[in-house]
Amino acid sequence: MFKTAASALLLSLAALPVTSLPSSAETAIFAGGCFWCVESDMDQVPGVTETISGYSGGTLKDPTYQNHEGHREVLKVEFDPAKISYDQLVTTFLRTIDPTDDGGQFCDRGHAYTTAVYAVGD
Repeated sequence: MFKTAASALLLSLAALPVTSLPSSAETAIFAGGCFWCVESDMDQVPGVTETISGYSGGTLKDPTYQNHEGHREVLKVEFDPAKISYDQLVTTFLRTIDPTDDGGQFCDRGHAYTTAVYAVGD
């Protein structure tokens, strides 16, 4: 399921332009409510090299802003592990959300705005 979800996110992001990332860049995928809010927070973290908003966790092949039923709003975070560890990144993420709220985040309510940390890689 997690590989499928991560693949769906990557497919939905495939049309976006690619920027040059450090050769050692790693990826994290977080759902924490409105993806633009999570993106704004993560863009300020030293060591984060790129953030891309998208959808994951649902069954639609090509989710859109208007039609993403069953998906969560997520953020793909590329980061330089020489500057910030995955554990530090998760800690930062958890400090910007309320992981105990199962109905969404802050004023954004519903499944699309619930929290998750998606597995990437092995």
